[in-house]
Amino acid sequence: MKKILITGSNGLLGQTLVNLLMKEPENYSVVGLSKGENRMNRSDFLYYDIDITNFDKLKECISCIQPSIIINTAAMTSVDVCEVKPEKCNQINIEAVRYLTQISAKFNIHFIQISTDFIFDGINGFYKETDLPNPLSIYGNSKLRAENIIKSSGVNFSILRTILVYGKVNHSKRSNIVLWVKEMLEKNKEISIVNDQFRMPTYVEDLATACKLVLDKEAKGVYHISSNKLLSIFEIANQIAAVFGLNKKLIKPVSTKTLNQKAIRPLKTGFDLSKTTRDLEFHSTSFLEGLKRFKQTLI
Repeated sequence: MKKILITGSNGLLGQTLVNLLMKEPENYSVVGLSKGENRMNRSDFLYYDIDITNFDKLKECISCIQPSIIINTAAMTSVDVCEVKPEKCNQINIEAVRYLTQISAKFNIHFIQISTDFIFDGINGFYKETDLPNPLSIYGNSKLRAENIIKSSGVNFSILRTILVYGKVNHSKRSNIVLWVKEMLEKNKEISIVNDQFRMPTYVEDLATACKLVLDKEAKGVYHISSNKLLSIFEIANQIAAVFGLNKKLIKPVSTKTLNQKAIRPLKTGFDLSKTTRDLEFHSTSFLEGLKRFKQTLI
């Protein structure tokens, strides 16, 4: 029996992980930790309302729980907000990770961190785990600094980098590209979508499955998790419209420079998934296939 502590358990990945792991009560004991009330429509697991940027309370809580593994899904992920509020971004994305790794080292806990394609500059694309990072934004830099803290901490760690995670859970405060495009088109609103940025979006259920594979195989190191085909954001929006039967004519292509966004985005990311396929036996699918599976959950 592995006791798993999931930080950020109110979020998209956090809730998805709780639900997935609790399907195997004989293998996993799950504890959720997030800020505020438990937002899940289930209370059959231990939940703590904790601010992870408070070291003393965090240490006290974790020493009480005594997990064998921590999965840190908590993060400030709005790229433009991070640009405007760098101190808050660094507190959540860097300092809280420093606290978690220090505590993990003290209690010999395996630490699993969720990271991002935004640690790369987007010049080459199809990045391997060993490729040299070069973040362009405060958000990307914060996630890279967190990775470096983990790697130098001496803890047993796994880092799962991912791209444009989408899905839906109870009372989620954050939207994502699929929900946003779907909502706008359902309201017959015209939307401007960049056609010169390229990504490999990740269905949250697939990311949760990859996390579980890391647990099951006790895998260590860095892994890339995403869908398996590189698409422009414009193509992504068009596939969303097609799957949900919405009006593609409302989607207008624009270039990145016309948007005047606060944070610089890498133009072309995408992952080389060969290590993940080999080591985790994680079999990635296309965005279109993931989108169709997601649609079935909304019916």
